[in-house]
Amino acid sequence: MTQHLDPLLNPRSIAMIGASSNPGRIGGMPLELLTRFGYKGGIYPVNPKYQEVFGLRCWPEIEAVPEPVDLAVLAIAAADVTPMLRRCHAKGIRAAIVYAAGFAEAGGDGVRLQDELEAFVAESGMAVAGPNCMGFANLNTQAHTAFASVFKTAPAQEGTGSVSLLTQSGNVCAAVYAIARRLGLPFSHFINTGNEACLDFSQYLEYLAADPQTEIVLGYIEQLRDGERFVRACRELERQGKLLIALKAGATDKGAQAVQSHTSALAGDRRVYAAAFRQLNVIEATDFAQMAHLASLATLRHRTAGKRVAVLTMSGALGAILADKFIGAGLDLPDLPPDLQSVLRGGIPDYGMVGNPVDVTGNVVNDPAFVRTVLQALATSDAIDAVVVYAPGYMLDRMADALAEASRQHRRLFVAIDTGLAQSRAALREAEVAVFEDLGQAVGALAPYLLWCDARASRRLAPAPRLDAASAPALPCNETDARAYVAAFGLPQAVSAAARSADDAVRDARTAGYPVALKILSPDIAHKTEAGGVALNLADDEAVRHAHAQVTQAAARAQPDARIDGVMVQKMERGVAELIVGATRDPVFGPVLTVGLGGVLTEIYQDTSHRLLPVDEDIALQMLRELKAFALLDGYRGKPRGDLAAACRSIVAVGNALLAAPAHVAEIEVNPLLIKEAGQGVAVLDALILPATP
Repeated sequence: MTQHLDPLLNPRSIAMIGASSNPGRIGGMPLELLTRFGYKGGIYPVNPKYQEVFGLRCWPEIEAVPEPVDLAVLAIAAADVTPMLRRCHAKGIRAAIVYAAGFAEAGGDGVRLQDELEAFVAESGMAVAGPNCMGFANLNTQAHTAFASVFKTAPAQEGTGSVSLLTQSGNVCAAVYAIARRLGLPFSHFINTGNEACLDFSQYLEYLAADPQTEIVLGYIEQLRDGERFVRACRELERQGKLLIALKAGATDKGAQAVQSHTSALAGDRRVYAAAFRQLNVIEATDFAQMAHLASLATLRHRTAGKRVAVLTMSGALGAILADKFIGAGLDLPDLPPDLQSVLRGGIPDYGMVGNPVDVTGNVVNDPAFVRTVLQALATSDAIDAVVVYAPGYMLDRMADALAEASRQHRRLFVAIDTGLAQSRAALREAEVAVFEDLGQAVGALAPYLLWCDARASRRLAPAPRLDAASAPALPCNETDARAYVAAFGLPQAVSAAARSADDAVRDARTAGYPVALKILSPDIAHKTEAGGVALNLADDEAVRHAHAQVTQAAARAQPDARIDGVMVQKMERGVAELIVGATRDPVFGPVLTVGLGGVLTEIYQDTSHRLLPVDEDIALQMLRELKAFALLDGYRGKPRGDLAAACRSIVAVGNALLAAPAHVAEIEVNPLLIKEAGQGVAVLDALILPATP
């Protein structure tokens, strides 16, 4: 992929087809940028209307250009694109950027034009970006192919950069670049993917993972077209010590509609994306400014940091506010050890706090030696991972020398929040102290970054299980067949049977032991309760006979065409809590596991945790702990604790059952999975296997 995209992202020569002498037009602006910023490669404007543009000879047609060309930029109408690409390919040009809109996102004839474009690229092997694409910029070589005025208005970059922008929107690309440049972030690549007819987000990410000049990637995602490739690219980023900061659009129904109309892409399941990002240790951002501040923090990722924060303020009120915000965002403010508190109390008046947050009071800045003592003590304590100092400008200036010294001497992350106008900001940043000008921005960036640091130190992937391909039952199948399939992977089987008649049901009830539950057995009725196909707490033979007639008649009324295979009789079980455990094939990421509060409450509370498969028992336990309902499994208010070990084994079994299943199995669901008291295991109360939609 690096070799394939190199002519596109690191071209040695560029032809602008549809060149203009007007720097305000899309065929002129890139030429102005190339000449203004001193691109060293060959620049070949192509347009028969001009002899010269921007001091460069203009060629009448691409065939007339006398030198080899790496990259052709097409500023021409949509209908002319594929014919021109054929001419470029015949000349030996390996890559092209298509600005034109009016392809698949426009519907109608646009879909046909995009189909033709995709067919040509598949045939030729050209690397074609877009269509509906703003273009790119390699800021390390000044290869500007984007019609983006932001390069003329944002603070100019001096020297090389290591931050790359990768977005599925040109306007987002420009907006994030402008904010990040105001923070002084140095860029390597500026990439807008457009419609992604031939090259998608994950392929560009794969390139950046291998790019030696990219350390941090800022990504804006509307829809991933190749989830498996995205996963591989993220794992390569992590292996290389690099970081992806991503903003995902389409979190709401309205947002998803906007995404579809904008790029002809459908927004995927928002919760699965969020879970994938966490699992791949991608930092998920919520707005452009946060992305930029996160990237600024990420330039300091060689420093040690984590979720345990010490807050140092000159005000008890500000300490309380920061504590609330940090803890609310998932960070910890641990009480400082007694020996460290003793050191702090040596120079902090009795009315100042020393536990955490630490209120050094305004008087402390008059004693530079004690400021050094405080910062050195916080820099070396094993009880914390990062130090945040809040001080108005003039007080921060008085502390700046000691803060810079501590940062230089120790690898711990130091952060300063300055709501004044400290003169020392530049010196602090030179000493690798992260400086924020706003309390909200500081918390908004620090919380996800420090949680990422914490996960980075402890994250592990489940090893791929050794699973033989399994023969799933013919679909659709009834519950007994579904149970039998998943049981082969370790899911416990309750005593249950299929009864064809009322007499059979009574026999099975006596074998199971009263009280029992009776359920309709049909491959065509997935939700038995809604069909009236379930009867509970049946205490004797007469109740079973009555229930048999009742549920079979109700099921026939609800779904007259359904195949009825009889009823299932199962002993009533008691437990601590009910879970839903479901494995499905996500259209983006492939096999995904969901665990949540189960039974009839599943859809009401939406209390779920998600992971890409595979998972092991340790990850299954992490998923359970993420649920708000976990307290029910953990002895809430004196209630018995659930059998977590058995629950985790069952969760892994459902995931493995899908991994081993043939492609026509779309989903496997156990709902409810009853968790019994510790040491008593679990009980499967219902199981379902669904086929893929044709």
